[in-house]
Amino acid sequence: MQQSTQKKKGKSTWRRINNWLHLWLGLSSGLIVFIVSVTGCLYAFKDELSDLTQPYKFVTAEAKPYLTPSQLKAIAGKEAFGAGRDTGINKITGVSYGSPKTAAIASFVDKKDGFTMIYINPYNGTILKKKALKHDFFRFVLEGHFQLWMPRNIGQPIVATGVLIFVVLLITGLIMWWPKKWSKANRNKSFKIKTDAGPKRINYDLHNVLGFYAMVFALVIAMTGLVYGFQWFSKSYYYTLTGGKSLPKFQKGVSDTLLAKSAVLVSPEDKAWANLQKEYPEQTGTIQIQFAYLPTDAIGAVYNPGEGTFYKRQFRYFDKYSLAEIKGGGIYAKTFANASTGEKIYRMNYDIHVGAVLGLTGKFIAFFASLICASLPITGFYIWWGKRKKKSAKRIKPATRRLPRVAASL
Repeated sequence: MQQSTQKKKGKSTWRRINNWLHLWLGLSSGLIVFIVSVTGCLYAFKDELSDLTQPYKFVTAEAKPYLTPSQLKAIAGKEAFGAGRDTGINKITGVSYGSPKTAAIASFVDKKDGFTMIYINPYNGTILKKKALKHDFFRFVLEGHFQLWMPRNIGQPIVATGVLIFVVLLITGLIMWWPKKWSKANRNKSFKIKTDAGPKRINYDLHNVLGFYAMVFALVIAMTGLVYGFQWFSKSYYYTLTGGKSLPKFQKGVSDTLLAKSAVLVSPEDKAWANLQKEYPEQTGTIQIQFAYLPTDAIGAVYNPGEGTFYKRQFRYFDKYSLAEIKGGGIYAKTFANASTGEKIYRMNYDIHVGAVLGLTGKFIAFFASLICASLPITGFYIWWGKRKKKSAKRIKPATRRLPRVAASL
């Protein structure tokens, strides 16, 4: 008891506050952190697993040109709505072309199932698969990761708040982990898991040691995730990276309706796509064409020179009457090579978040870091529960010792 009292007296007020915050913030956000981390693990290898389980994403490369956007639009419209019904709310929003061995994708919003994709052979127009995203396993995982399977306006702020608390937990956890003295015993305790110890000690080491090793990666994943969680964080992050610049608002281009009367293009999307093919003769990534329906709509084009990452994407817009390139796309309007260092880091945010920026190695890092993050609420709860039971046992122990004396007196 004396030794325990001395230890308690040895803790500063700051240290006690830090420990208290770590405990109660951890208990309050543990379930959120667990769900977000587990779904993050599952989502890390989405592309690789999808490629293995969804053969309709691929075709046999042929030595002939792709069908044009208008041709794919007609084929997809007939599949989605029936002949002659690609009007009003029933419309194909865009088509996407990939490498020579990948299927083209047409997308639309279904009244019942929401965002839906139609996979088409880009050489002959064969329908390969019609799939609503709401029925996709990884879409289910993503909705849990982003909004806990709740309505977005409710679940997304809860997730963002939970992740923000987790960042605080990482910092308070590091303070708790930091040894007062760097003796050999403390170094072993801080950096090694004592596998030959009892379950409580092993659990403590799993929480303490693994938490330390994963902390930097966990902090990067959490901070990049907050960019999607809070607008204020996203703007502040961009402001910091770019040395005081404001985050440009993403806006689509607007077509000049004054040119409508003189327009003679039957399918301006086909012409825009043909021009893009001349600019990007080697189809190594993806080109997405977004159709223009309203008089002021511009033709949208998204070019991504690589596969597996998104930071090199460029959003471009063309007047549907003159095909002149018009302004739009925010920080994605310019090529990645022409972006500033801060803009490049901000554009890489998603790929850093999922580990894709480092290829397969980065995804493994993200996977194991997320797995450790998922374990921390469990091991932390077990530590707290064990201490709670120990305190309860100490309060009961004196009473049990007096029972024999009472029985003897009777």
